Amino acid sequence: MRVQRAVVVPSPDRDDERTGVIIMIFMNENHIVRPTSGASAGELAAQLRGTRTHTSLLTEDLSTRQLMGPMLPIVNPILWEIGHVGWFHEYWTLRRAHADAPLLDRADLLWNSSTVAHASRWDLDLPDRNGVFRFLSDVLERQLERLSGGIDVPTSYFYELSIRHEDMHVEAMAYTRQTLGYARPENLGRPVAHGAEDWPGDVEIPGGAWRLGSSRGDGFIFDNEKWEHEVTLAPFCIAKSSVTNAEFAAFVEDGGYRSAEFWSSTGWEWRKRTGAERPVYWLAKDGGSWSWRHYGKTAQLAPHAPVMFVNWYEAQAWCNWAKRRLPTEAEWEAAALGEPDAARSRLADKKRRWPWGEAPETPDHANLGFAFDGALDVADCAAGDSAWGCRQMIGNVWEWTASDFVPFAGFTADPYEDYSQPWFSTRKVLRGGSFASSARIARPGYRNFFTPERNDVIAGFRTCAL
Repeated sequence: MRVQRAVVVPSPDRDDERTGVIIMIFMNENHIVRPTSGASAGELAAQLRGTRTHTSLLTEDLSTRQLMGPMLPIVNPILWEIGHVGWFHEYWTLRRAHADAPLLDRADLLWNSSTVAHASRWDLDLPDRNGVFRFLSDVLERQLERLSGGIDVPTSYFYELSIRHEDMHVEAMAYTRQTLGYARPENLGRPVAHGAEDWPGDVEIPGGAWRLGSSRGDGFIFDNEKWEHEVTLAPFCIAKSSVTNAEFAAFVEDGGYRSAEFWSSTGWEWRKRTGAERPVYWLAKDGGSWSWRHYGKTAQLAPHAPVMFVNWYEAQAWCNWAKRRLPTEAEWEAAALGEPDAARSRLADKKRRWPWGEAPETPDHANLGFAFDGALDVADCAAGDSAWGCRQMIGNVWEWTASDFVPFAGFTADPYEDYSQPWFSTRKVLRGGSFASSARIARPGYRNFFTPERNDVIAGFRTCAL
């Protein structure tokens, strides 16, 4: 089943399941190893309810017309997407793991994203609004009934997969509302208050061996993270925070969008084709300050918040203008999770679980899971600093890296075969998660991936010195 990357943030995660027992599924076929978090049936039920609450808050206030929306290549009809979320849960947990019969006979014809062409999703004979929401509710009720009897390890894997899939669509529905100019969703998080100011400067990361990727002890992971393998890093300097609106505005005001010298050939072609003169939701400057369209309203652009809704081409152009560069994903991961050795001259062997250490995330550590309803200033969340002093490497905004989305050596697809392999070598890797990402998705090892022209996702970037 192929997920359209237009709707997935892609986006895996981990929350308090980190404190659970790590269990691995050993399958005979191809000797595949599929770790799980060790979450109990009760914990999985709570996760199902939690992610469904976010789905409901993002969709139930929309009119029937809004739930369909216009046909655009970067979004799905939200009504279709709701049904697809339910279908994915049902397919992998109820039908595959429990061998139940389908709840709706024609579900595969409506919501299998591998076989239902994107452009056709506005023309399908979908159930009406009540019918789609009822299907979603019926699937959850059946899952909760099944979980009430306990769960075995192989079945747990598919529940964890389907929960993370809904997490991805939750984030996608949040930025779809932004794309379509719908009203700001209510009750999703505390309002953002700006005033924390900037967090400027670089930190030095010593070179050494780094183990890139995820390990068998990391709980549930996706196939493209397998397996941890050693790479060698030269010393580098990386920014303590992501690029701010004020920093990006200087590039815009200096004519950066009109100077081909700062853009790659493909980036310049994108800029000419789209006519971009500034980030997609920024409005023409009026007076002394910038504003932007935030959902359906105009708002002042917070100068010290991270620039977001910029694509890889825009990030790369800013870097060329500023005489900086994007980090590789290995550099990003070392800056987020690495520690210095005793002499502070090399990377230590230890890899932290989170940038701040082993403790589960809180809103003091990271802006995740709609703890706040938007991006905080880059100096916020000081408790989440990495060993080097890099801030907000988890949450707030996804961060583009220089790396192509390619498989690690020995890659083997997991049961959801279309999750990674159709997209290799056509996407760029992003790391770290956004304010709309669950902690399950925003694990430091999670490799998000989008095409370089995508500027509708909640993405910004941090940079390295040349």
